[in-house]
Amino acid sequence: MKPTKKPRKKRAYRLDDRARAQARTRRRIVEAAVHLHERLGPAATTVSAIAARAGVQRLTVYRHFPDDAAMFAACTAHWGSLNPTPDAALWASIPDPLARAVAAVAAHCDYYSGTRGMWRVAYRDAPRVKPIRPVLGGFDAHLTNLAETLAAGFGAKGQTARRLLATIRHALAFATWSDLEDRGLADPEKATLVRAWLEGVRAVR
Repeated sequence: MKPTKKPRKKRAYRLDDRARAQARTRRRIVEAAVHLHERLGPAATTVSAIAARAGVQRLTVYRHFPDDAAMFAACTAHWGSLNPTPDAALWASIPDPLARAVAAVAAHCDYYSGTRGMWRVAYRDAPRVKPIRPVLGGFDAHLTNLAETLAAGFGAKGQTARRLLATIRHALAFATWSDLEDRGLADPEKATLVRAWLEGVRAVR
């Protein structure tokens, strides 16, 4: 009777070590890309620059991310995990629809204040960097869905409902926040302005 062969533990350990090393390398590449995207913009970020910051060869970058779409998908997931969009729990339990909408806008103002760098370069470079467009499209769709939910809470009909939806959607947009920021309005002032907009819309008959 032949003795039973024992499993090759050393080989398994070596494979595990290799997988962990590859995961660490991949993470360094993604972190390097996100850093450069935010500071230079995606359009100006080269594979060579990513490789240099990550401490790897260009070929290593391509081995992990064979095309721009793969790179941007990984960067989006990483950056999004560090910068999640505002939680609806911050405003969902507010009974008054006006106060609820203003709270949602205020939460997004706070969010944009902390993430402005990435949003500015992303919207700026989107016409030149195709893989950014689906990411921004998904975020814009998220804001539209949120605006529709908040507007529906007013129970308005006809033109008033349309105007409320348009106003809330405009107020939630990064471009609106950025423009008001550039004009010197602090986030509390932005929220106060949005409240006035919505009160004005409701008052029109």
